[in-house]
Amino acid sequence: MKKIAGRCALITLTTLAAACAQLPGEMTATEDASAPQTYHQAAVPAEMVTAQNTPPAAVVAETPQAKIPPKDVWERVRNGYSMKPMDTDLVRQWENFYSAKPEYFARMVDRSSHYLFHIIEEIERRKMPAEVALLPMIESAYNPQAYSKAHASGLWQFIPSTGKLYGLRQNWWYDGRRDVIAATNAALDYLEKLHSMFNDWELALASYNWGEGAVSRAIARNQAKGLPTDYASLTMPAETRNYLPKLIAVKNIIADPARFGVKLASIPNEPYFEVISVKQHIDVKLAAKFAGMPLDEFRFLNPAHNKPVIKSDGSETIVLPRSQVARFMTNLENHDKPLVTWQAHTVKAGEKPEKIAASYGISVTELKQVNNISAKNKFRTGLPLLVPVKDGATPNLPDLPATPVTLSKAYKAARTSHVKGAKPVKHATKTTAAKRSPAKRAKTPVKPAKAKPPAKPAVVASQSRR
Repeated sequence: MKKIAGRCALITLTTLAAACAQLPGEMTATEDASAPQTYHQAAVPAEMVTAQNTPPAAVVAETPQAKIPPKDVWERVRNGYSMKPMDTDLVRQWENFYSAKPEYFARMVDRSSHYLFHIIEEIERRKMPAEVALLPMIESAYNPQAYSKAHASGLWQFIPSTGKLYGLRQNWWYDGRRDVIAATNAALDYLEKLHSMFNDWELALASYNWGEGAVSRAIARNQAKGLPTDYASLTMPAETRNYLPKLIAVKNIIADPARFGVKLASIPNEPYFEVISVKQHIDVKLAAKFAGMPLDEFRFLNPAHNKPVIKSDGSETIVLPRSQVARFMTNLENHDKPLVTWQAHTVKAGEKPEKIAASYGISVTELKQVNNISAKNKFRTGLPLLVPVKDGATPNLPDLPATPVTLSKAYKAARTSHVKGAKPVKHATKTTAAKRSPAKRAKTPVKPAKAKPPAKPAVVASQSRR
């Protein structure tokens, strides 16, 4: 009996051991529960371990690769298009206009090559439609020195008051509306605000051209008549009626230049310029020399500095091509002569041009040329003038206000957005719109196919309400 019992016990232990060997490795009752828990995989044959550690060829091929950034900025612009298509006669007319002027279009593209990378970076960061990056082509032909009859200035065509509202500093020495970095931020802030008002990019763009007050009143008129309130249904001036079709036409050409017979110059997907701080006053001409740049090119990149002198308060900046920054800094450090040869002089009561010119050793003709004195801009008491710095003298560079401009009442009214009785914009459905007559539209006064591009880029600026 003892032998039988022993055999039974041995069989039982063997069976239990075999059963345990088949179980996954788990924490046993004898392990310390307070110790860090370690989880083990079930035992697997060696050949399976090898197979698991070496992914199959098919799996290796499917491993996602790092996304290669586009080599051309235009690809980023095309990829960011998000506004709805527009297929109208006006769009086709403006497509014909731009495609029939290849040299004009090429000039716009060439000017945009300096700034487009920076602008599309900002637009992507804000998650705005990439079409907005093309808006300066409509506003200023991508000319940061553009100035309109409505006193709108710069790449984004701000009038003085709206520029100040969006933080663009303006004085006698400097105009932030022409500062591409500052003005781009201001324009995108303004467009985001307009989009938040109307919840529609077409109406936001119409407001950018016409004014949010004017668009709000047009919407209110349609609401009162039970009419749709979308861009196509509003009664608006011919310029605003053509504004969005122009943008869409440029968008379509950029999307497929070959279709329109346009050769689109490539723009590298990399920064063109760097922004550097200027701690001292310096002549514009001397700054260009330090950078090894033609004066016109320097002024094109730094159009915000209105005078031959860059007046620095310690935080002023200039824009230089990346390849020229090191050269500029080296030349600036090694320069041991005065950096400024011009200063300001304010005309006192009774002072004549002849007396001032003689005092500073220049001719009356030069004095008038430098200060743009003409029958329109008359010599008067209180007028600030640029005059040479006398040898050894500290240049007089006082803070001076910007020259005031007068805007018409219509332009001021277009900026006022308060509308009595206006309701939030509700876009009509297609079914509703079909039952109603569209609002009367302004006639197009110009046939784009016959229009001629301006001789000077500055004149292209739109008559914006900004």
